[in-house]
Amino acid sequence: MRILISGASGLIGTALQEQLVRRGDDVVTLVRPSTHPAQTTHVAWDPSVSFIDGDALEREGPFDAVVHLAGAGIADKRWTSARKAEILSSRTSSTELLASALCELSTRPEVFVSGSAIGIYGSRGDELLDEASASGEGFLADVCRSWEAAASPAVDAGIRCAFARTGIVLATSGGALAKQLPLFRLGLGGQLSSGRQWLSWISLDDEIRALLALIDSRSYSGPINLTAPEPVTNAQFTKELGHALNRPSLFRVPAPALKLALGGELVDEALLASQRVLPRVLLEQGFVFSHSTLSGALAALV
Repeated sequence: MRILISGASGLIGTALQEQLVRRGDDVVTLVRPSTHPAQTTHVAWDPSVSFIDGDALEREGPFDAVVHLAGAGIADKRWTSARKAEILSSRTSSTELLASALCELSTRPEVFVSGSAIGIYGSRGDELLDEASASGEGFLADVCRSWEAAASPAVDAGIRCAFARTGIVLATSGGALAKQLPLFRLGLGGQLSSGRQWLSWISLDDEIRALLALIDSRSYSGPINLTAPEPVTNAQFTKELGHALNRPSLFRVPAPALKLALGGELVDEALLASQRVLPRVLLEQGFVFSHSTLSGALAALV
């Protein structure tokens, strides 16, 4: 297959690109005009100024699939008004730009896999959530709704669109787990606030396998939760990670301290939000997780 990827330099994009190449696919990446990757074929674009090189897009195609993973980091900076605007626009502008460009190609791709997140459900306590659940409230829920809606040009054009609502991706090379490991290895890890909030996770290996399934199988369209089938509470996660590292994990970080360090809105929506999400669509389609339990995933990772 010939596959176009945005966000190919990120944690998920890098791993996906490696796996696609490994299985024999041709990969073309979308890159900013100022960057020139030596190892990949690429098409220039800059969503911040609504630019995409349509001639290069046509020339490098036709594409069997397009995977859109670009977007500013959610929790790596304080949520100032400017940062929140960047988080939103980096997703909606890029999605609309790419979806519209695909519609202009002489041969359209068979599938457009567009990134999304379980943040669309908001913080819902102990409620079990799947793809049929209503979206929630808050900034991240608003972002995800707008993010998915921005793909409407591709949907309206009849391109199969799959929205990958990803949970917390566990990897030692980046993401939330990589940031926690140094403290936990020193025996300084601990739960966040009460620890009762639900955490819906997925191993990086299963994230990539799920994305490949969305690319390959015509049975996938619409929203698909990319989370393991057994979400855990933050307290359970803390205990399991300490056990995997053979280190104590007795500390507790109170909510006020988190909010002082990172800002109240970010902490409430990104760190203390409770999202108990199930991958109903993946399971119904017969997807088999390599890591269905947290203990197994952490043992494999650390």
